[in-house]
Amino acid sequence: MKTSELLSKIKAKKLYGTFPEHINKVVVDSRNADANSVFVASHGYTVDSHQFIPNVISQGCRMIVTDHYVEGIDVGQVVVRDTLQAARIFTQHVMDFPSQKLTTYGVTGTNGKTSVATMIHHLHRALEINSAYLGTNGFQYNEDIAKGSNSTPETVTLNNHIQSALQSGAQAMSMEMSSHGLALGRTDGVDIDVAIFTNLTQDHLDFHETMERYGFHKALLFAQLGNDYTKQKYAVINGDDSYARELMIASPREVITYGIDNDTDVKAVNIKESIHGIQFTMVTPDESVIIECPYIGRFNVYNMLAALTALWTQGHTLQDLKRAAQILPPVEGRLEVLDRTLPIDLVIDYAHTPDGMNKLIDALEPFKRGKMIFLVGMAGERDLTKTPEMGAIACRADYVIFTPDNPANDDPRKLTDALESGATHTNYVSFLDRAEGIRHAIAMSEPGDMVVLASKGREPYQIMKDYVKVPHRDDLIGLDAAYDKYGRD
Repeated sequence: MKTSELLSKIKAKKLYGTFPEHINKVVVDSRNADANSVFVASHGYTVDSHQFIPNVISQGCRMIVTDHYVEGIDVGQVVVRDTLQAARIFTQHVMDFPSQKLTTYGVTGTNGKTSVATMIHHLHRALEINSAYLGTNGFQYNEDIAKGSNSTPETVTLNNHIQSALQSGAQAMSMEMSSHGLALGRTDGVDIDVAIFTNLTQDHLDFHETMERYGFHKALLFAQLGNDYTKQKYAVINGDDSYARELMIASPREVITYGIDNDTDVKAVNIKESIHGIQFTMVTPDESVIIECPYIGRFNVYNMLAALTALWTQGHTLQDLKRAAQILPPVEGRLEVLDRTLPIDLVIDYAHTPDGMNKLIDALEPFKRGKMIFLVGMAGERDLTKTPEMGAIACRADYVIFTPDNPANDDPRKLTDALESGATHTNYVSFLDRAEGIRHAIAMSEPGDMVVLASKGREPYQIMKDYVKVPHRDDLIGLDAAYDKYGRD
């Protein structure tokens, strides 16, 4: 793209130095800068990437975006107030607006983002539609998966994934839209066709500070649907959630509500649950259909209903959706029963909030045969006000194990102590090493018991001191311990 044309997209700027004639990529990671790129420096939480400007110049980069004039360098400088906003604008123009060229679904909410976004992806695949997914479980095109680190990555990475999906042949893409990502503007410029809301419960107040700000940041997704009525867009909102009304106000597009208890546009009735899956009748303004799928728990009725409603807005028939739902694979790390041949029910789940934990236990309790052994961790450098409540909810189980979860620079003992402070019975133990806690959970089990490993799902690492990511997998540690104790079938 001609640099002069790109520079014309931003009005409030100051230009210094000599610029290259063309630019073909935007980078925020200094390691990716070269002669064909514009490097955008920014102030991060732990690193100020302005310090890497000499590095990118030595790599051949001839154009930088900064928030102040840098002395002593001979490259084109674009000085703006908000460098990341410039990165978002430049990225869309350089990449030629990739999100406008496929059907996009954005999912936000405290709990259920990963499940709903993954279900949407799997439904498309079952309908033989090329599809991509981006979120907590990484980036996926059709059945090919590449692990990632953030639910909603920074702007350039996010749009690179969208462009990669498009170039691979994707016709649809589902994305998790975290409150952090929305608040930080990472999703700005991404053209969403269907915005989906799951629920709002207390979480991330270390970042948002209040529930009002937390809810406001979620609402940004719906406001960003925009007022261009030449293209149909929809807001799919959980009508049973108390925050639904605020999001309806925020959305300039048609709102379609879904739910179980309230009078919603799309509703699930005649719900039947088992350890093998759920069945319910999906009632729409047009017709009804019986849905069967391999997910567990009432909250997965909500998740499935959200995903189905989203595809229904795009013209897929209920009969096609019924057939697709029957052949869906499990959502990795979300109420996932590992190796059903074991004499225990070994379950992993991502639940890491009071609401998520309550829903997890509610879903599993009807299928408990022996005792429930429940392991949960608390993340470091997070809002600890919810932690005693998490400890109390965990004590709904017969035996409880408290551990840290991604302690980062926090003292692991502080995290387990906070969980213990909410305990409602004494049948619990704490481990500062999560892997050791998992092995203890299996050791304490007997045939017929249910062992639940909560808070991490299939997350492939632990974030330790100085933010070092140490490989860790709840599922693999749990299975190894279970096979050592019970053998393989």
